[in-house]
Amino acid sequence: MPWKEKEDEKLFYSISEVAEQFQVNASLIRFWEKEFDLLKPSKTKKGNRQFTTADLETLRLIYHLVKVKGYTIQGAKDKLRMGKNDAVKETEMTQSLIRVREFLVELRKQLSEPHTASEESQRTPIPTPDHEA
Repeated sequence: MPWKEKEDEKLFYSISEVAEQFQVNASLIRFWEKEFDLLKPSKTKKGNRQFTTADLETLRLIYHLVKVKGYTIQGAKDKLRMGKNDAVKETEMTQSLIRVREFLVELRKQLSEPHTASEESQRTPIPTPDHEA
């Protein structure tokens, strides 16, 4: 996953926290703020940006379009202007598929590891629709 999910939710995030979450430089976040009208974090009296969870979702869309899908800035602007809902659905679907892939890779890794008979008896079966754990 290209960004780190935060488990604790705050009301506002600083630009350094946001940059760390997305593993990009703060300057890129400021650049995207200038380029994309959808991204408008509030600012303190000192001028420090305060990003809300809604701003993070917008950044997640921009990141997905520009960094993952390879859109140009103008292409990402057009995509968001034409249908933000479609971009949101596409991003959510991609993230869901990434999580499924990570699960399957881990499952394959576990299945390919040799195990002893005592380990076999201690393992919990993987729940299926016909068999609940």
